[in-house]
Amino acid sequence: MTRLITTGWLLLLLVGCSMPLRTDSTVKVNGCLKGDMDVRMQGQMEARVRTEQAPVVDPGPLLEVPVPPVAPQYSCKIAVLDIDGILANLNNVGPFSLGENPVAMFKEKLDVCAADPNVRAVVLRINTPGGGVAATDLMWHELKRFRQATGKPVVACLLDVATGGGYFLATACDSIIAIPSSVVGGIGVLLNIWDGKDSQNQSQIFSEPIRAGEKIDMGTITRKLTEEEEKLLQKMANGYHDRFRQVVQQARPRVTAKSEVFDGRILSSAEAESVGLIDQIGYLDDALAQACRLAQIDTAQAIMYRRAGDSARTLYATTPNRPLLAGGLLGVNIPGLDRTKLPLFLYLWQPEPTLMKLAGY
Repeated sequence: MTRLITTGWLLLLLVGCSMPLRTDSTVKVNGCLKGDMDVRMQGQMEARVRTEQAPVVDPGPLLEVPVPPVAPQYSCKIAVLDIDGILANLNNVGPFSLGENPVAMFKEKLDVCAADPNVRAVVLRINTPGGGVAATDLMWHELKRFRQATGKPVVACLLDVATGGGYFLATACDSIIAIPSSVVGGIGVLLNIWDGKDSQNQSQIFSEPIRAGEKIDMGTITRKLTEEEEKLLQKMANGYHDRFRQVVQQARPRVTAKSEVFDGRILSSAEAESVGLIDQIGYLDDALAQACRLAQIDTAQAIMYRRAGDSARTLYATTPNRPLLAGGLLGVNIPGLDRTKLPLFLYLWQPEPTLMKLAGY
């Protein structure tokens, strides 16, 4: 009997599953394991497995989580808001997904900070290569509104990467600090357009669209861009780039209109400091100290906002924001077929397409 049960569980381990199995099992005298999972010895081992996908549920409101070391009693707080991954105005959901809409989450956190009089300042912890033009603009706008409405200072701390939309968002802060090894900049606009016509021909798949409007399908993978369409899209990209330049120049007066940083290049923290993109080089504890100075307080308890069950044991704690099955069952991203998962125009430094897969797109 013991050998039979052990063999059955070994078979289940070999079969594998992406979530824990729910089983209701009873053992009968004749040596068979009965229930939702049946294992019998009939010359060959056979198994029947039933799995259930947990439903998507509302995780509830944001909870204040003090970050260790925690003072026994504290009144003044500094909220550390984490901005991680690709910025896109959509839910990062899929089978067994854990993520939320970055724009909606950011707005919710700002609202909690605004409603709490004991939150005296905010540190924006940024670690993102950027994202959609529209999503970035929305988050930047909400941060500007928060500062104007509350008067609470906001300090940006740039971690691994703060390029494209990540740096755009940082310009809405009172002060910008970057760790010595941060990658900063990427002040440019990207539009991914793929030509999949040859691949479609090889696969014997042909597009036969019915159009009302000659250019309604420009930029799709089913045909090449015409010269006129390329000029139209380039004009739009130039317009978004001009807006990015204006935002940077208004927030960072040391950056001149003719600065080379506007060509989309990335810079080290030292280079970014020398041209005026950041105020100083430091770490998260330096950003917290700067926030205290701007708020005119001696000390404060650092807090983060989390859903129930999501821990924040250090200032570097992150919340998963991508589907566990991102990129498909085989983990493969196909250029063109995946393009609907991201907005078209991007404030994004994109050196390698698999960054999208790691970010859940």
